[in-house]
Amino acid sequence: MRIFEITRSQVSEHPALAPLTAPGACAAQGYLWISLTRDEFRASLTEVQQILQSLCLTQLVDLHVADLLNDQLPSHYDYTSQYDVLVFRRLSAGPGQAALGNGKGTSGGEPPLPTPSRRGPPVLRRVDTRPVGFALFDRVLLSVHPEDGAVRDAFAARLLAAGSPDDKGAPALDVRATSARVPTGTADLMLRVINQIVDGYLDMRRELTRQLDHWQTELIDPRSRFTNWGALMEARQSLHHLDEICEDQRAAIQDWIDSLETLPSPKNEAEQRERELIMVRSRDVLEHIERVVHHVHRLEQNAETAVQMHFSVQGHRANDIMRVLTVLTAIFLPLNLIAGIFGMNFEFIPLVHKADGFWIAMGAMLVIALVLVVVFWRKRYLARTR
Repeated sequence: MRIFEITRSQVSEHPALAPLTAPGACAAQGYLWISLTRDEFRASLTEVQQILQSLCLTQLVDLHVADLLNDQLPSHYDYTSQYDVLVFRRLSAGPGQAALGNGKGTSGGEPPLPTPSRRGPPVLRRVDTRPVGFALFDRVLLSVHPEDGAVRDAFAARLLAAGSPDDKGAPALDVRATSARVPTGTADLMLRVINQIVDGYLDMRRELTRQLDHWQTELIDPRSRFTNWGALMEARQSLHHLDEICEDQRAAIQDWIDSLETLPSPKNEAEQRERELIMVRSRDVLEHIERVVHHVHRLEQNAETAVQMHFSVQGHRANDIMRVLTVLTAIFLPLNLIAGIFGMNFEFIPLVHKADGFWIAMGAMLVIALVLVVVFWRKRYLARTR
């Protein structure tokens, strides 16, 4: 468990839970970020509920607790009158990470779902996700992460760097840069973590595009013998799975934006500015997700088009072969006819009893063959389709 106390100019990490149980701490200037892995949240659920009751005068609903503990839950958004819940799926840290889990399954006690072994390049094995749950209060952000906690630790390092002053008392990073500023509230912090999750999908686009381009080159080349059909089918299934994940993410963020638009108008200019910042950041996250969805759709279409072009090229190649065989058969057909006539068991056949009859027949057969070859060549029956 990692707990951060965040103000507008400073970020500090709490080593223990004791200082958080003071009543009214939630109303002080700044806010708290309580970050746990799924196992830690399951083991310390009672303590977390006590902290939320002490700081924010409310607790998580049992159904929301089950959602945060569910390792198979898709991205979605829900809310109560006192807090919001957003579940967002992120990419696993590496191949096979999904199979690690915690060995305890979901909140209902079911065993974890088996992860199918995937073939093909490692980039396709990365299309495996785990949910990150957020419970958003006014002054507390509770986040539940997978067991590796890679996104949490990476963002926590950036957050501590942004909130630590240098020797002269100024922020360590340039405060004019938006990415270097300390988040202004729990919603801003949550959206920044989600934006980092979405950036992982954006980074994976290049690797997917490079791999599919390589396969397209092999599929379109008529001289290649493409045999990696199993990996290609896995790639299409992975892209379809990624499309479903991104669609759920887009629906969750859109529901979040819709809920923001229904809130009452801010009372002062500072709150109005903060609300606008949250809306801008929410729309930016939504735009990033839509870019991923658009790119996934294009990759699916490219893969389908490459497969169709491959079979089209193979069909043209088969047509070329059949045309050549047909032409050869047509050339030898009159020659077989002449050979069959001279092979009849009749006593009197023209040219049979002449000394040069054999050479006359062979010359006639050669002339007929050359004439047919020239005729078929002029009609482009022997030309290869490019």
